[in-house]
Amino acid sequence: MNGRPAVDGAGGRVLLATRNPGKVRELRALLAGEGIEVLSAGDVPGAPDVPETGATFRENALLKAHALAAPGLLAVADDSGLEVDALGGAPGVRSARYAGEPKDDARNSRRLLDELEGVPDEGRAARFRCALALVADGQEAVFEGTCEGRIAREPRGVGGFGYDPVFLPDGGTRTMAELSDAEKNAISHRGRAFAAARETIVTWARRASEA
Repeated sequence: MNGRPAVDGAGGRVLLATRNPGKVRELRALLAGEGIEVLSAGDVPGAPDVPETGATFRENALLKAHALAAPGLLAVADDSGLEVDALGGAPGVRSARYAGEPKDDARNSRRLLDELEGVPDEGRAARFRCALALVADGQEAVFEGTCEGRIAREPRGVGGFGYDPVFLPDGGTRTMAELSDAEKNAISHRGRAFAAARETIVTWARRASEA
């Protein structure tokens, strides 16, 4: 399969191009009741780690989805990150490695808070942005979602991952890391992108399993 992962009996399966258990949980929750199995890259021997060399979230998502595409399944990949207005849109596509290698959520958040030291609440506007790519049977589609908010002054909460402990969604007083999974999925950038793609994911996954 030209170096792509082989998945036997992949009827009604989605291969999510991530090793992040938080993202896998989110997709499984969104597809609950559909009878579709969600696999992560970590479940598939030989699944490649794809360098995120694209200039945009959309480009990176498509790179990862195409790299994991294989007969009989739907490959799904997202690229997402945080855009802070006061930092000219940074960290953007560099969100996961903002504080350098190896990537570390706590160090990323600390660098962000350090760079916003002294910036008042009204100047801390930010958004999470997600591009979600689907690839199956030679077809591709991309769905996007955003969540507007601002950067808190210190991390709060133990849930979620990434910048969740320092992100306050618009209209709320709790950070993303203080929300339940259901609350987060209802408003998050990734939740919105997955919700917009849900019908297509179900249709394409079932069709791929029948091919």
